[in-house]
Amino acid sequence: MIRAFTNIRAISLFISLVLAVFCSSHVFAQTKPKIKHIGIEQPKTVLYVGNSFFYFNDSMHRYVSGLTNAADPENKGKYRSTSITISGAGLNWHDVESYFKPGGVGSYSFTGDNKVVFNKFEKPFEVVIMNDCSQCPIHAQLKEIFHEYVQKHNQTVLKYGAKLALFMTWAYADMPEMTSQLAEQYTIAGNDNDALVIPAGLAFAKALSKNREIVLYNRDKRHPSLLGTYLSACVIYASLYGKSPVGTPYNGGIDAKTATFLQEVAWETVKEYFGN
Repeated sequence: MIRAFTNIRAISLFISLVLAVFCSSHVFAQTKPKIKHIGIEQPKTVLYVGNSFFYFNDSMHRYVSGLTNAADPENKGKYRSTSITISGAGLNWHDVESYFKPGGVGSYSFTGDNKVVFNKFEKPFEVVIMNDCSQCPIHAQLKEIFHEYVQKHNQTVLKYGAKLALFMTWAYADMPEMTSQLAEQYTIAGNDNDALVIPAGLAFAKALSKNREIVLYNRDKRHPSLLGTYLSACVIYASLYGKSPVGTPYNGGIDAKTATFLQEVAWETVKEYFGN
């Protein structure tokens, strides 16, 4: 009886170990991105479509512009970006068709000395970067809407000669399990629509794994701090242009040591995600 009981325990332990290994590999199995480049050599006109994750800290696009201007000072006057955000918005809140109408978004801008410039272009934007609400891609009642509107908006963007990029958002500070869930859904949506995915959420997780003390979140544990916005901007820059942000003189008002750390994390994340 003792031997039989021991054998049963050994078999049960073996089965448990096998299941643990299987479940672990399943949880960490990540769909690989199909699209690894935006398909435009050096995009200079970008539209950001999203919500407060973009507009916090004086808007994400301002930090990306700082990086592009620092990296390409001879052409900095040719870079133009616009952000259209709605607080709490999901992708289905945005009328993307209207953002491309003639004489509308991007038709004029202001110079540093407050002079108006009327922009002339064949198309208003080369790239449209979109994010959904923070839970929408993984919420049981909203996930299908996320995938539906990525497809709809992608068709609109393509109709006007632009390329879509999806901005993978980050987990809540107190719900780290969201990282892999969001990464999976954004990557699937990107693959289904031949769209580039920008892995900002994975960069948040990597930065925190390297330095648990770094503050990437606002006090609400949802929105980005200045460091979170700058890290995301570095990920956008690295993903969109295929270039390392490491060493750029633009630090977004952050101390040099921290900025370098975030630049390095962004570049590591992008290389790992795209398999470079």
